[in-house]
Amino acid sequence: MKKLIIIFILFCLGHQSYSQGCIPARSINGFGQYNLTDNSFSTTNWQLNLTNRYFESFRDFKEGVDQNTPVQDQFVNQVYTFDISLNKILAKGWSLNLDLPITANTRTSSIEHGGPGTTRHSTRSFGIGDIRFIAYKWLLPPVFNQKWNIQVGLGIKFPTGDYKVQDYFYRNDTTKVLSGVNPGIQLGDGGTGIITEINTYYILNQTISFYGNFYYLLNPAEQNGMPFTTGKTPSTLQVKMGSVETSIPDFYSVRAGAFINLRNVSFSLGIRDDGSPVYDLVGGSNGDRRAGYNLSIEPGFLYKMKNMTFYIYLPIIIDRKINQNVPDKLATQITGVYTSRPGGTANVVMMAGVSFKF
Repeated sequence: MKKLIIIFILFCLGHQSYSQGCIPARSINGFGQYNLTDNSFSTTNWQLNLTNRYFESFRDFKEGVDQNTPVQDQFVNQVYTFDISLNKILAKGWSLNLDLPITANTRTSSIEHGGPGTTRHSTRSFGIGDIRFIAYKWLLPPVFNQKWNIQVGLGIKFPTGDYKVQDYFYRNDTTKVLSGVNPGIQLGDGGTGIITEINTYYILNQTISFYGNFYYLLNPAEQNGMPFTTGKTPSTLQVKMGSVETSIPDFYSVRAGAFINLRNVSFSLGIRDDGSPVYDLVGGSNGDRRAGYNLSIEPGFLYKMKNMTFYIYLPIIIDRKINQNVPDKLATQITGVYTSRPGGTANVVMMAGVSFKF
């Protein structure tokens, strides 16, 4: 079971290739528009969402097989993002959203530095990520106690996040070289993207409601010109297969599930699929990317006050895969040997935040 499409909807992730990398978490959207426990009708003009997201990966997969990498040689990515999302509610079901992520990332490994079995070192990045601006529209005119509705969104992802962050890679205890950090912890991807969304809900009764979210980020540009070599000279094969420069991949995310609503408290349980495709919908797909997906069961908890809601989501991954990407396919053609390089997917994902209405 490699992809689930449940109720109406789908969501996003990424890839990389010069060395083992992990699906980037930077393009996962915030959670403000997902808290559809009431209805599309609102008596407020503004909504502010502050979301904390933690992503960690340390296991390597080649397609769907765990490579059981020794702990000493594991690539550990830790990505923390504080997401500020401001929503302006307009007349006739329209709203405008501005999303600003601030992220602190760390990648710890041995192989990218001195080699297998050597001392582990860390590379880091910190700063503003790619800013998003999205316009939303409820397809049905919002009214109080509405049973269901569908919201569509269209927006732009601006390349505001630095995609050329550099740090030191250690060859030994005394020698180090400055080079670009792994794409999985870069602050941005360097491309201007087109955001599409569909959000929906259905209220069965006062206790049970259903939700669905689809998010797809189109990145028309193919590569951003930033090499990932850890300061080493790429091989002739790596140059031929196009795996030196970093790709600017599409991302998707799909969520669907149900809420149990008990006065001020709501519990949710759903399915979630986050990933990056091998081929973009628009533009080329070559370059260093880690294409694949994480399929999760996603429990959630919300506590609602008059103009404030606290929420937490803890996705539990049940299936994952790192797919053969375009450089791998080219390497297979050049060498005649099937090539599919391993990479990391999420092992720990946690999201918690607060939403204010005013």
